[in-house]
Amino acid sequence: MNKLLLVLISLLPEALTIKFTQLYVDFKIKKHAKLNINGLANLENDYKRPYLFVCNHLSNSDGLILNKVLKDEKVIFVAGKKLESNSMTNLGFKTVRTIPISPNSADKSAIKSVINAVKEGNSILIFPEGTRSRTAKLIEAKKGILLFARLTTAPIVPIGMSGSEKFMPIEKDMGKEVFYDAEININIGKGFHLPTKNDSETKEEWEDRCLNHIMISIAKLLPIEYRGYYK
Repeated sequence: MNKLLLVLISLLPEALTIKFTQLYVDFKIKKHAKLNINGLANLENDYKRPYLFVCNHLSNSDGLILNKVLKDEKVIFVAGKKLESNSMTNLGFKTVRTIPISPNSADKSAIKSVINAVKEGNSILIFPEGTRSRTAKLIEAKKGILLFARLTTAPIVPIGMSGSEKFMPIEKDMGKEVFYDAEININIGKGFHLPTKNDSETKEEWEDRCLNHIMISIAKLLPIEYRGYYK
């Protein structure tokens, strides 16, 4: 999306801005992306909604794609506040329901918003790595996901995505990111809860085991070359 178009969109009333951007994103996905979606049946299981979705992170297009894939779910995305400061990614904020969070900090406001959103019946989607992978391989996850899992007690549903790094490759200047033709695979796994802490484990050992459990559940849904730290 060029800068002139961004300026013109910004002059529209917010409702029209959101509508126009949604149409633009849908057009780009339809034109450039071949979506292969597997595992939607896993959302109809013994676990009750709302869910805590966890997915690997490859591109600024990930939220836009997953919002389309999970259109029948009441999903709110947790995303870094820095995305609001960029004119292009801020449009993405407007087209999907988002809770902004300050990375690498105990953002009490964001945590409270997530808890309240789940109580109201909304599912949450988090990228546990905390940033996009520059190599397309899984990187070591942040422990913040464990806090959300404990406080919401929502069933965790893993998602493995590949190909979105080709659909919208990472650029140093996010305003210059564009769409390309790409085949995107989205694999949705089965839900689960955090494993129970063993008496012999310290809190840190249990948290490490829980985080590995979450990330390996994502890795299993990815091609081997995408598994990276969790291969």
